[in-house]
Order: sequence, then structure tokens, then C-alpha cells
Amino acid sequence: MDLRVAVVGATGNVGREMLSILDERLFPAAEVAAIASSSSIGKEVSFGERTLKCKNLEDFDFRGYDIVLMSAGGKVAKEWAPRIGSLGPVVIDNSSAWRMDPRVPLVVPEVNPDAIAGYDKLNIVANPNCSTAQLVVALKPLHDAAKVKRVVVATYQSVSGAGKEAMEELWTQTRGIFVSDPLVKENFTKQIAFNVIPHIDVFMEDGYTKEEWKMMAETKKILDPAIKLTATCVRVPVFVGHSEAVNVEFENPISAQEARELLREAPGIMVVDKHEDEGYVTPVECVGEFATFVSRIREDVTVENGLSFWCVSDNLRKGAALNAVQIAELMLNKGLLRRLAA
Repeated sequence: MDLRVAVVGATGNVGREMLSILDERLFPAAEVAAIASSSSIGKEVSFGERTLKCKNLEDFDFRGYDIVLMSAGGKVAKEWAPRIGSLGPVVIDNSSAWRMDPRVPLVVPEVNPDAIAGYDKLNIVANPNCSTAQLVVALKPLHDAAKVKRVVVATYQSVSGAGKEAMEELWTQTRGIFVSDPLVKENFTKQIAFNVIPHIDVFMEDGYTKEEWKMMAETKKILDPAIKLTATCVRVPVFVGHSEAVNVEFENPISAQEARELLREAPGIMVVDKHEDEGYVTPVECVGEFATFVSRIREDVTVENGLSFWCVSDNLRKGAALNAVQIAELMLNKGLLRRLAA
């Protein structure tokens, strides 16, 4: 089946990764269109060895397309995803706009592939938050074996999660400190260079940030509504790659060795866990990789049936673009994309 695919938000960090991953994974697309805002009409983006010129979202005709991968922000997704879906294509949206809508499946293919069945209510499938995606991939095999009761997670999230401008701000501030330029803050509430900021997204009434709430709510929707989760989400001066320090309490006993063996066999996971120098993975080493890496697996002796581990993933890939393409592959493998391209 040769499919027609459009990528909305093709000039952004995630949109470019979507195009790259479609090519790398040899997704069977007879045609790929790059879509962006009116300010990017004609701008060129790479698709493998080919170059695509961006077309305008406002007047693009989506009829006849099979899949639309969307990474254009919540406001755009809220307006355009149902409009596009009504024309026939399945929209796989990377924003937070549709994640908690009961009509829209929130899918991580390694974790809850069967949830895809509900896509046809609006022809929309939601991608989870980047920090949630890597977490639930690691939790899934452990939950199946010993049932997760409670999760305490602290994230160390790279600036790429806030977009290209945020990456530029880290670079500009870092360079400016060395040459004594004035410090300019535009994308973050405090200096990000040589600093960490315990604040991602807006604050809510209960003191949590929206990013922390997303992890709580999305983990329940994807994995199990009975799981209790608390998160502290921190922005760190890393360009790409999110890290998480995870503590899990289980209903049933599970040893560190058992967890290690389960994770080694789990889809989408690479275990690098040696109790020695360099026997773990850091964000720099995960960039460009498809896997979620788990290290530092150990038993928590302060609670009954507790484990702690370290989890690292390329947030632009598994946290966003890769998961979206995997959803498209899942739909293809389940025979949900029946329309043959003309």
C-alpha cells in the first residue's frame, strides 16, 4: 500500500524529525507533503535525499491523504485536527490539545496498541507528552509483572522540548556569559545556561505545573487509572534528550535483577546498567536513537516492593516524532489504512 502523508509543522524541531524518521524507517509513502504556516511558504526541508518545499496550511487540500502528522502547537491542532480528520485522513497530533479528550486515543504503541481502535470517532490519535512517553515505555513491563502502585519521578528535560527558539537561547546565553554580553531571557523565566529551572509550563492552583499534571493524567490514561504518580519537572541546560529519575512502588515483589531481565526483553527499551564508571546512559548518548534507555536499576529499601531507575530518551524522537510514526505504522499493520492512494 502506497500512502500519501502530510507533515504539518514541517519546519519545527519535531516536524523535521518526523520527515527524517519517515525516511529512515522506510514508511511506504508514495507522496509526502511538507505543510507549515504562511510565513514558511516555499521554505525547503529535507526528506531523506529529497528536498520538499513547504505549502501553506491555510489553503492546502488534505483530501486524498491517508495520514497527517501534526506538530504545530495546541492552538493550531485544536482548530485544524478535526477539520482535517473530517476530510478523511487520520491526524496523529503531537500537541496537548487532544490527549485527554475521551473521544481520542492516547497511544504509545509499545504500551497500549489496542487503544488505537477508538481513532475513528474524530479521525484523531494523540501523541503523549515527551516525558510521559519514555516513562510509560519503561513502566509497562514492570507493571505487567508486579503492578505499579505509585511513581515518584523527577525529570531533567532538555531545552529542545521548548522549541528552536529555546535552543537558541541556551546557546546565546552560554556564549554571552563567556564574552560578558547582557543576559537575555525570552523563552525561560530564569537564566537557563549553567542553571536548572524547576518550572515547565504554567503553574496550576495546586502548585504543580501543567507539565507535571500531564505526566500524572497521561500515565493514568495510557497505562492504568489506578496508578498514583507525582512529578517534579525541571528544565536543564541540555540541547536534546530528556532524563528521568524514577522511583516505583509495586503491589507485588520484584527484584532489581528481575526488572533488568524484563526490561531487556521489552520492546523499545535498551538496558545499560553496569555498576561502574560509564555503565549508564546520559542524554548526549541517546541523541538520534530510537530506544528508551534504562540504567541504575536498584531496589529501594525504604519501601516494600520498591525500585529506582534512571531513564533517558531522545525527546524529539521517542518523545514526539518517532512515536507519531510508530502510531502510523501500527495503523498500517492493523489494516486501518485501507484506502489505496490514487
